[in-house]
Amino acid sequence: MKKTIKNYWGIFMIAALIVALDQWTKWWVRTNIAAGESWLPDSLQWLSPYARIVHWYNRGAAFGMFQEGNMVFTVLAFIVIAAIIYYYPQISNADWPLRLAMSMQMGGAMGNLIDRLTIGHVTDFISIGTFPVFNVADSSISVGCVVLLLGVWWQERLARKAKAEAQAASPDQPGEVEDPA
Repeated sequence: MKKTIKNYWGIFMIAALIVALDQWTKWWVRTNIAAGESWLPDSLQWLSPYARIVHWYNRGAAFGMFQEGNMVFTVLAFIVIAAIIYYYPQISNADWPLRLAMSMQMGGAMGNLIDRLTIGHVTDFISIGTFPVFNVADSSISVGCVVLLLGVWWQERLARKAKAEAQAASPDQPGEVEDPA
């Protein structure tokens, strides 16, 4: 039991923080801004063409893609969460970027899943320029993907460096002629 708790402690802590922030911000938007309306503090009205808080419903995927796919994305969220929970303990503690990415992706998937199950759609509210409206969960999934890609790139870079160092340290390199003197 202790090993299970140790294996999952990190992922559930990060995911819980993301879900809490996501659900709190969505609750605030639903409570304070009418659907379809936008808001900015008076002192920041000059930002309105570039960034604002907008109460928006989304029945599709992140950033408003694939509308009317609510049931598909509900099922997909369960599958993604289950896959992450299954594979997470198999990831080395040293591969913290992958662990962080999985935690962020799980937290984002859970945040949007809660909306789909409780209110039938996802509440989006962050509007920046002409970019589709999104929320904290969407951001967490997207940033998790970036962390994953950077982590894979970093691990491959370290592996190539280690391989180059091992080849440089080995005196019997193919194609090299040993100096008899």
